[in-house]
Amino acid sequence: MSTPIHPLHIAVNTRFLLPDAHLEGIGRFSYETLSRLVVQHPEVTFHFLFDRAFDKRYLFGPNVVPHVLLPPARHPFLFVAWFEGAVALWLARHRPAAFLSLDGFTTLATTVPRVTVIHDLAFEHFPLDVGLLQRKYYHWFMPRFARASAQLVAVSEATKADVVQTYGISPAKISVAYNAPAALFRPQPEDAQRETRRRFSHGQPYFLFVGALQPRKNLGNLLRAFDLFKTQAGPDASAAQLLIVGRKAWKAGPILEAYQQMRHQNAVHFTGRVADAELAGLYAAALATVYVPYFEGFGIPIVEAQASGCPVLTSNVSSMPEVAGEGGAELVDPHAPESIAAGLARLWENAGVRQQLMAQGQQNLSRFSWARSAEVLWEAVEKAIGTVG
Repeated sequence: MSTPIHPLHIAVNTRFLLPDAHLEGIGRFSYETLSRLVVQHPEVTFHFLFDRAFDKRYLFGPNVVPHVLLPPARHPFLFVAWFEGAVALWLARHRPAAFLSLDGFTTLATTVPRVTVIHDLAFEHFPLDVGLLQRKYYHWFMPRFARASAQLVAVSEATKADVVQTYGISPAKISVAYNAPAALFRPQPEDAQRETRRRFSHGQPYFLFVGALQPRKNLGNLLRAFDLFKTQAGPDASAAQLLIVGRKAWKAGPILEAYQQMRHQNAVHFTGRVADAELAGLYAAALATVYVPYFEGFGIPIVEAQASGCPVLTSNVSSMPEVAGEGGAELVDPHAPESIAAGLARLWENAGVRQQLMAQGQQNLSRFSWARSAEVLWEAVEKAIGTVG
């Protein structure tokens, strides 16, 4: 018979703390919150459950114990094998006080109290944006994960409301823990900005998009809007460039088709993924960050840009107005290239508007703190194990 682990032992799904150091979205949320949780709670032993060989820099303190559970889970069949097999077996053997999962997935095959972070329900609203097997897995498991979890944490009020409405979960069961910008995102001196423009945009002013090339990011409409803006503004916008920073993810074909149909292709630059230090420089030197997904759980480029002293143009739907804050961004209709193009023109032509957005963006940043988000996670864990009413 297995011996229960002391109640202050917590299991954590850390499969998004990838060893290649390219942390996006969920990986960044995991890194920033867990690195603080471990330090904030030295009295707790955190059992990090990896699905592959791990990087030792993710062991954030002496109270972290790593475990590698196979198989690596990057496919729906392997999701089932890992969560319902390897993780469930580990939890049955060790019986920690709680299982914290930061990527929206958990296991149904356990009685251990579960805390699950939900980043978005985009697949519920735009199912064709993901592959068939992923879609079937999400539709079957995700509502069951939400109902089986003792506590849920959403990354925005918009995501919380979506979970309540879509899955019928009580709002009392859901906390909100925002993302936040990393410390490296900050304004930079003019000489550094000039060097960034020299390297990436032939010394010209540029609009910046940051994110993976996948359907929900709405890059097709952004490219059409930029082309429309350049055409309508004529010679006055001849210097304007568009930098697209991010890896090619999935279903990127329509994005590349939209690019091939552009009149002003030579003003668009796909950089691929860049190092964090380069990304910080790109935000700081941009005329504006343009981020217009048609659905987003949070939208971290918005606050990264604001922290960098960069004006923001973003969508008027989903979580993005909430994250941008009152007056913190130029809001446009992501479904209408004409609306995006008008926003681009307004920012291009009006330095006063850009300055106002920068000031409001800086004020908005006080709402976001990784330390506070880590505290929200821990409060959810405490509720799950019954130490808080």
